[in-house]
Amino acid sequence: MKVYCCQLDIQWENKKANFVKARAMLEAQKPEAESLVLLPEMFAVGFSMNVGALAEPPGAETEQFLSSTARELNIYLMGGAVGTGRGTRGRNEAVVFTPQGQLLARYCKLQPFTLGGESQNYDAGDSVSLFSWHGFSVAPFICYDLRFPELFRAAVRRGANVMTVIANWPVTRIHHWIALLQARAIENQAYVVGVNRCGNDPKLSYNGRSLIVHPRGDILADAGNREGIVAADLNFNELNTYRSELPFLKDIRPDF
Repeated sequence: MKVYCCQLDIQWENKKANFVKARAMLEAQKPEAESLVLLPEMFAVGFSMNVGALAEPPGAETEQFLSSTARELNIYLMGGAVGTGRGTRGRNEAVVFTPQGQLLARYCKLQPFTLGGESQNYDAGDSVSLFSWHGFSVAPFICYDLRFPELFRAAVRRGANVMTVIANWPVTRIHHWIALLQARAIENQAYVVGVNRCGNDPKLSYNGRSLIVHPRGDILADAGNREGIVAADLNFNELNTYRSELPFLKDIRPDF
């Protein structure tokens, strides 16, 4: 099955403009039917702490856009949404919709980015989340989660063999992004798919480098530093053969 990373320059706090751009990019690409397509973290607004103006309840306009786009393009579509949390706080979420436009999974970022003020404005999630996609077990993660390998190991213990990371990861630490995506793939013998934004927001610059990484750590696709979409095939049989020939995961100690 094929997975796609849609790397775009997010217009700051402008949902309608970002909906139009994302839809145009996907329509031009014409993803394969029932493929898995990823949009970045907070793709509709950018990495904003303006929770009061941007947070949406379930089923509001961002999820409506994802649902209708998934249905009309006949794809599984994942994107970052700003949900409502406790009181005035938000939730940084990854939501996934089926080709029928139905909600398949909702994951809340486990590790809000304290340095950027996120932990003061957004609630942290409380567990990893998995969903099934054509035989694969997919675990969504968001940006700063990538620095915490124990989260990914928890997903593997529950059966994950594909990990996705939607992000707003700045250019100043892009070498960490690349190295950590490869590390998470190697140590978990899983496909890792990371989609990042490009362009600028009021505070930071971003250069994309969305990657699709093989369980061996090989980079299967690299989006470079401009807007665009990259894709790669994920091979279920090849993944299982690789894990069987090198059964490292069987040696994970149960007491850690």
